[in-house]
Amino acid sequence: MAESAVGHEPVGSDDLEEAAKVFTSVRPRLFGIAYRMLSSASEAEDLVQEVWLRWQTTDRSAVVNPSAFLATTTTRLAINALHSARTRRETYIGPWLPEPVDTSADPYLGAERGAALEFAALLLMEKLTPNERAAYVLREAFDYPYAQIADILRSTEPAVRQLVSRARKHMAEERRTPVSAAAQKELLNTFIAAARSGDMAELERLLAADATNIADGNGRVRVSRRPVVGAQRVAKFLAALNWFWSKVEVEWTTTNGQTSAVLRQDGSVYGLITVTASADGIDQVLWMVNPEKNAAAAVA
Repeated sequence: MAESAVGHEPVGSDDLEEAAKVFTSVRPRLFGIAYRMLSSASEAEDLVQEVWLRWQTTDRSAVVNPSAFLATTTTRLAINALHSARTRRETYIGPWLPEPVDTSADPYLGAERGAALEFAALLLMEKLTPNERAAYVLREAFDYPYAQIADILRSTEPAVRQLVSRARKHMAEERRTPVSAAAQKELLNTFIAAARSGDMAELERLLAADATNIADGNGRVRVSRRPVVGAQRVAKFLAALNWFWSKVEVEWTTTNGQTSAVLRQDGSVYGLITVTASADGIDQVLWMVNPEKNAAAAVA
């Protein structure tokens, strides 16, 4: 059985300084859990801050395993927050994409694995139930034992195994095997060069047959509010946008473990663009141009 998060014997100091030290030591993991659950760095930061506030007012003398207690609190709050977030997104204007997070220095994520972090994975996880998503994140990204996940989700070990199994099956059915990070970077570089020149033939060559162009602008002017699907349609759409690139400077950064391009107009960040790709070519062209979700670009 997993070690219980709470017991009756006092453990360690109840001093607030000690509480802060304990919290700081596990904060990267808490953020990693929250971000993968919510696909939003800003919402994950707010949630982790709420966990810290709760930790300050907790009877810490009763907590046997602070790390387990804090992970449990984070996951349960994230499940609740995900329900609320999905309700809010029903009024979102146009396609919704995950908020990029700067992983070039990996300041917070601190996961043992990069699992459940790439844009393609985050988008697929949106189709999981909150409990499936939590079980999948805890198991795949952080390798939690099934028994501990069961404690966190107030469930049973067999039920958690089913949750993880269903989530894995769904992810495997809908996701192609991604190319290496180096190949993804090269494809993005080549893609942007073709887009700049309006080379429709080159764009179509780079795209998988069922490629999708998705722009997240939440109603921003001159941003497409509908996905464009199919290599030929996407290539035609992008070739017609060659005017856009005349005033754009491109810088490179790493978001969500992959290369992204920071787009600047007149020195200001316009947004981020990246691609997901498999052996078939570029599967998704993702434009993150909602100003409220461009913190990672501003850092870059």
